[in-house]
This record gives sequence, C-alpha cells and structure tokens, in this order.
Amino acid sequence: MNKYIVANQPEKWLFSIDNITVISSQEYLTNPKYSTIKKARIFNLCKNYSYQSKGYYVSLLAEARGHLAIPTVKNIVDLKTLKLVKIVSEEFDDEIQQSLKNIKSRSFTLSIYFGQNVAQKYKGLSSLFYKHFQVPFLRVHFNFNNKWNIQSIEAISESEIPNEHLESVYEFANQYFSKKRYDTPKLTTSAFDLAILIDPNDPAPPSNAKALKKFVDIAEKMNIYAEIIEPKDLSRLSSFDALFIRQSTEVNNEAYAFARKAQQEGIAIIDYPDAILKCCNKVFMAEALNNANIATPKTIIVHKDNIDAVIEQVGLPCVLKAPDSTFSFGVKKAKTESEYYILVNEMLQESDLIIAQEFCPSDYDWRIGIIDDKPFFACKYYMAKGHWQIYNWGAKKKNDQDGDADCLPMEKVPKKVLDMALKSAKIMGKGLYGIDIKVVNNKPMVIEINDNPNIDFGVEDAFYGDLVYTEILSALKKRLE
Repeated sequence: MNKYIVANQPEKWLFSIDNITVISSQEYLTNPKYSTIKKARIFNLCKNYSYQSKGYYVSLLAEARGHLAIPTVKNIVDLKTLKLVKIVSEEFDDEIQQSLKNIKSRSFTLSIYFGQNVAQKYKGLSSLFYKHFQVPFLRVHFNFNNKWNIQSIEAISESEIPNEHLESVYEFANQYFSKKRYDTPKLTTSAFDLAILIDPNDPAPPSNAKALKKFVDIAEKMNIYAEIIEPKDLSRLSSFDALFIRQSTEVNNEAYAFARKAQQEGIAIIDYPDAILKCCNKVFMAEALNNANIATPKTIIVHKDNIDAVIEQVGLPCVLKAPDSTFSFGVKKAKTESEYYILVNEMLQESDLIIAQEFCPSDYDWRIGIIDDKPFFACKYYMAKGHWQIYNWGAKKKNDQDGDADCLPMEKVPKKVLDMALKSAKIMGKGLYGIDIKVVNNKPMVIEINDNPNIDFGVEDAFYGDLVYTEILSALKKRLE
C-alpha cells in the first residue's frame, strides 16, 4: 500500500523511507491522478483541520476515494465534541491521575506528536490519546480541581510546535512512518496488519488459546502482523488493515460493532456484518433454507397465534430455539405437551418469533468448514455424554460439557453432505461458515449455518493441520488484494 504524507509545506518533511511520498495539500486535492489510485494511506499533516479548510478536505476526499486517512473526518469532528471529551476523560481517568500525580501546578498541557511525548514518563498517556483520536499532533489541556480533569483537546499544526521539541518530533515522525501499524511505535515490515478480536470473558470462545497462538505464528510466517485485541480496543481498529473475529457473535454485542466499523472503513473482515445478522437469527435461517429447497428437520416459525398447531406438525419431543441462540445456549427440548407450553410461553416473552424443530436424534453431526465457497475442514461432532446436544452446559463436570470430535479428510465426507454444505453456504455469501448437517435414515438435513465456527487447536485442525489457519489468513489477504 502506497503511503502519502500531505502537508502544507512538504519541504519540511524529508524521509529516506521506502514507499512514502510527501506532497502538498494542493497537489492531493487538485491533481486528478490521486483520485485514481486504488490503495493508499494518507497522513494528513495539514496545519488546519477546521471545517472546509484544506486539511478538512484532504481527509474528506481521501475517504471518498477509498484511501485510508489519518486522521479521518470522524477523528477531526470528535475533537470538537464536548461529550466525547468527557467520555474520554472518564475512560482514561486512572491513567491521567497516575501520570500527573506529581505535578504541583493546577494546570498542565500535554503535547502529543505521533502518539509520543518528549518526556518518556508521559508515554503511556500520550499513546492512549493518540489511539483514541488518531490525530498526528495533539494538545491536551488539563486542570486540577480535587483531581486532574481534561479541559480541552485540540489538533495543532506543525508551526505551533515549540522549537525545542522539533528534533524529537522529526525523530518520532521517522519512527512512525517506518511502521505498518500507526498507533504504537512498533517497527514492522509486514504485508498487512491483522486484528484478531477475542473476548476474555467469552463462555464459549470459537478458538482456544493454542489456536489463537497458531493464527499469530502462522500469520508471521506469511508476512502478516497479527495482534490479539479485545472489545475495549474499538477505537484502535482503524490502525489495522484486516479484522478476524474470534469472539462469539451476536447482533447486540461488540463483535457486530467491530464488523460494522470495519466495513465502513474498508477494512478486510471475516466475518461480514451481513453474515452475523443472518446467521445469528434462526428465523432468517429457517426461511432462507426453505426458500433454497435445502432439506432441514421439519421446522415451524412459532408465534403467539400458532402455538397450538406446532406439536401436530413437528411432533414430540421437539426442539425449541431462540432466534439468536449460539453454542446450544437458548436451545431447549420439550419432551411432553405441558413442557412444550411452559417453554414456548417463556421464550415468546423474550422474542415475538421462535423456532420449533422436529427432534432428529443422531450419534453425531457433521460440521463442514467453508471459507469463501471452499470446504477446508470436516468434523464429526459427537453428542455430549448422556445428552442430546453437542454441548451440555448443565453438565456437572467440565469434561462432560462437550462430546468428542473426529476430523476427517474431505474425501471421507459423503458427497451429498458436502454438496449440501456448499449450497447452504452460498445462501449467506462469501465468508467463513460452519455448516451443521445430520444424516438420518440416509437423508442429510441442515441443522444450522454458523457464521463464526470453531477453529480449535486439536479439533478442527486435527487432519489438515496448519492448512486450516493458512486458508483463513489467505482469504483475508485476498480481500485486501
């Protein structure tokens, strides 16, 4: 990706760094060739970001051209938002109090240049502000009233930097523009930067710790810089080129917010927001599979007006699913008529529509992993000990929570199972999917399409090994290309 530094006085910014060009704001705004460049990262060092100034238009046109701008127009506007300044003050409070505790005066100004300060002791605080606002030159004014508070945050121009700071600023600039990542001073020559999103408190994470380490290690071998990030790091997402979601996905949790922001900012994603919206809703899935003439267990969309007709159509026992159920959470089995009515009425209090499905017992489910219409792993997931599902969250022993799994070569998967998995994935579009299929009386039926399937070390990679990780990382690379 080409890098351009856009400044009012380009002659002041001289670098001996490959693949970086310094141009004037006038050149970027008026020369037609810059509107045709497809891949570019624009560092806007203009002296003024005020509305309708050249600095403002550089970031605005960069985004319109599909270029990655630092700062973005959103970043510029954020500085003017008093509410956001207050939120940041609260969010960074511990770091602010700790960093400024030895200052004796009642006011203090922190100057931040490319995420750093000339005093090493303010490095952590400076990095926090830069990660949040992504503005090259920042000035934060604090005052003390019982504790330190942010009075204002402003972008400054190069002309406002004190002469005694300039040597350090040019040193910080050289460090900054030598990197692939732009929120911390870490030097790397990777092809692209990948954020892997996890939630440390996830009760059923889609990748175990060894698998996450595999992703990072194999990414390094593929010349990809990979970093594990958490929900608290949303403000940092813009500094990455790609996002791989490895926390449980729901429409109302952080995973969707990350996917949506990544999509808006042109960051390569696995998985897309549309996939999360579709796969996380069993009502959508039931309707989509039915419209595509893909076999499933007998399925009824249940609402308050058809409660009494369901048992006649799907029989007992039957499986009841909340629309957003994942990893067997929100999935119940009604064995008797009275149990059915109790469960249905409870679940309809949470959602206007739920799913009732014919109970189809089997020793195992097939899970076919598909990435961008290509199958790349196949597993048999066996039911948890003494239970009717793969996961038994009510098990007294942790070892009894999930069943065993066998990972097999593709040629050992029945053709009708593989064909059904591929047809099902096409409904959802390009992405990473796990298609769950039961075979009952020699008839395959789709149980579920998962947008965020497990990739666990020792399970899904048991047959194809590192190739499982490589396929996903290669798919992200193709999205960027």
